[in-house]
Amino acid sequence: MTHVLVSGGTGFVGRFIVEHLMASGYDVVVGGRTPPASAFFSKPVAFAPLALDPDIDQSASFRGVDHFVHAAFQHVAGRYRGGEGDDPEGFRRSNLDGSVRLFRTAREHGVKRCVFLSSRAVYGDQPRGAELFEDTPCHPESLYGALKLEAENALAALATDAFKAVSLRVTGVYGAAGTGAAHKWQPLFDDYLSGREIAPRAGTEVHGDDVAAAVRLVLESPSDRLQGSLFNVSDILVDNRAILAMVQDITGSKHRLPAPATLTAFNTMNTEKIWTLGWQSGGLERLKSTVASLLA
Repeated sequence: MTHVLVSGGTGFVGRFIVEHLMASGYDVVVGGRTPPASAFFSKPVAFAPLALDPDIDQSASFRGVDHFVHAAFQHVAGRYRGGEGDDPEGFRRSNLDGSVRLFRTAREHGVKRCVFLSSRAVYGDQPRGAELFEDTPCHPESLYGALKLEAENALAALATDAFKAVSLRVTGVYGAAGTGAAHKWQPLFDDYLSGREIAPRAGTEVHGDDVAAAVRLVLESPSDRLQGSLFNVSDILVDNRAILAMVQDITGSKHRLPAPATLTAFNTMNTEKIWTLGWQSGGLERLKSTVASLLA
């Protein structure tokens, strides 16, 4: 059985990755600061101490591990961009230096593949409406995006024939949150159902399980099919009017929907590379079914 260590496995995206890999037959170890609660996952899962600290030797957590998926990120609660708060140096030390130390430790202990969850934020400022490819020049506008890009580059520099390194540039992720947590659209739903005015906003989204499927494909695909070390992971461009129109249909609410956002100005991510590995995203139908389940 293949052993996969997932850092940040109890996070919003990490939880999808852990569940998907377990369902696909992998032996998963969750790495983090504290063990998950007993009922956090659908079945018991092993735990290994793991921290974003460049000064700690965490070799013990990598013994017997075949693959490492790095989904951990330290930030102010509820914020990624701007997640440094008033401590940008600490933010850099944890999320860049701490990540690179984990990458090096993984390579030193014979890990075969390392998958880093990067972000759409690496692209930063781009011409209006331009499509984003993996080789599009990056101009990150936030410290979050800049550190994700630096971590990508550091991981790529460590790659060898024996240590395959891949970064997935993931867009906004949606789906059900873990036990006791609110999903990302809960404030939006609450505002609409309370009749509050909502400003138009658009974004690209992908379901958490579709992200997990991309991770699995990168772990399973032959090395010669992993052209380059970068893959965009995105699904659907949608504005909050379209999302709330689904809410309106399901609930029968009579509140006014926000105005449509200007979708033509948005920079969508080209996902042809990840599709060549056999990836399939849920599209509009998955979005509709998820909104219905979140409301239920």
